[in-house]
Amino acid sequence: MIRIHEIKLRAGESESKLPGKVERRLGLPKGSVLGVRIVKESLDAREKPDVYRVFSLDVESDLPDHTLLLAAKNKKVKAAEVNEQPYVLPEMTRELKHRPVVVGFGPCGIFAALTLAKYGLKPIVIERGAMMERRIEAVEEFWNGGKLDPNANVQFGEGGAGTFSDGKLTTGTRDAAQRVVLEAFVDAGASPAILYRQKPHIGTDVIRRAVVELRKKLLDMGAQFRFMTLMKSVEIENGAVKGITVSSCGADEFIETDTVILALGHSARDSFAMLNEKGLKLEQKQFSMGVRIEHPQRMTDMAQYGALSSDLGIGPADYKLAVRTSEGRGVYTFCMCPGGYVVASASGEGQVVTNGMSESLRDGENSNSALLVDVLTSDFGADDPLAGVRFQEKYEHLAFEAGGSNYRAPAQMVGDFLGKGTSAPSGGPEPTYRPGVTWTDLDKCLPDFVSASIREALPLLDRKLHGFAASDAVMTAIESRSSSPVRTRRDENGCALTYDGAVISGLFPAGEGAGYAGGIMSSAVDGIHAAEHAVCQ
Repeated sequence: MIRIHEIKLRAGESESKLPGKVERRLGLPKGSVLGVRIVKESLDAREKPDVYRVFSLDVESDLPDHTLLLAAKNKKVKAAEVNEQPYVLPEMTRELKHRPVVVGFGPCGIFAALTLAKYGLKPIVIERGAMMERRIEAVEEFWNGGKLDPNANVQFGEGGAGTFSDGKLTTGTRDAAQRVVLEAFVDAGASPAILYRQKPHIGTDVIRRAVVELRKKLLDMGAQFRFMTLMKSVEIENGAVKGITVSSCGADEFIETDTVILALGHSARDSFAMLNEKGLKLEQKQFSMGVRIEHPQRMTDMAQYGALSSDLGIGPADYKLAVRTSEGRGVYTFCMCPGGYVVASASGEGQVVTNGMSESLRDGENSNSALLVDVLTSDFGADDPLAGVRFQEKYEHLAFEAGGSNYRAPAQMVGDFLGKGTSAPSGGPEPTYRPGVTWTDLDKCLPDFVSASIREALPLLDRKLHGFAASDAVMTAIESRSSSPVRTRRDENGCALTYDGAVISGLFPAGEGAGYAGGIMSSAVDGIHAAEHAVCQ
């Protein structure tokens, strides 16, 4: 079997035409291609409104491979024999005296636990938040104007923060373990298309079901789950983990273990403080801060495709934009959600935090994206490791106050933000944020340098995507949880380090909360490798 590249279909054409396209592209006899398997799919919209789907394909034929390769060479088509190797777990070399513990059941914790279970180790999973069913109820109640539950919200609970997102499975890094993550989600009910799409996504509706299926799989493999259980302390003796103290229903309990994977997530601020007190080496880490910006999806489609996605028969358009200001700060879009919604994402009382979310069909009327500005460690105003956490909290509290101190979010139209007005929109996109917005001046809740950077960047970004800086586009504040403001240092074997440079055997910080990932895929992969480190030392 050979793999060929750059086979195109016009948007809307059926994939059943692919075998014939291969035959014509390579000059092969009709009917000689017996079948194809899609390996990769991307979009080419450079000649909009003529948009093409571009494929890499594994080709099954009644002709020998060398004949196909010669035909490809003669037609100047990139091709090679298929030589894929499955991802293989390394051999277990460390003997564990107790069941390993995974703290946190977001993407990092899920795949750390799955990896440990594949070694037959039956991990204990500690999750401070609620199971999926209860978590969804609590989030919906909050979005509809109810009370915030500090332990069941968009940040905390089964599935982690990615549960209420677009479910993107993209990452800027290449790692063979990514295939393991994709296949696990497909086995749990996600579309097989995520295996080959250039920008795979699941959607919040599908990822919720998939996470529950992954939990059930872990239970069948002998894992134990402790939801609504907070890790209060890690117990360390003679440079090694001895266990953790957890609290549930007001009662404390000690769990003895020699292996703990910390998959805490980027919002576990109380856990960061506890680890700092225990002497783990925490460092300040640069992150980003800004707003969510919303446009009509049809505007995004027209800007990117030159036509509506529904007319082309393809998914709604997305974008990824970046500029640098005159002072050198990066301003960029992040976690763009086609056909999505802006959602309330606070995890603490008296805070307003926003995020973006899409369902699998991405069929909402608006698109939205984070519009973020680089926040440097020098902006924190202090040298201690948790200064970035306090920086986030300060502006999240200001956003709460600017919105009316009732969890409504402060919002402003782009035209008013650029001209200092605060009128409500007329004719533009209606904000999708629940429990609602308060029209006000966003300067009240953004650092001065963030406001200034966004003002400078908006017209520059509009040159890259026509309509991005439309006066009636809606900006909602504050987007402050794109990544962790803290990194927990670890050695080459994944073990935590103390401030004096000593290694804490058996303690493995991982994922977004530890500062080593930024999204579902990178967090999941880091969880896999953390589990491998835990059993291969």
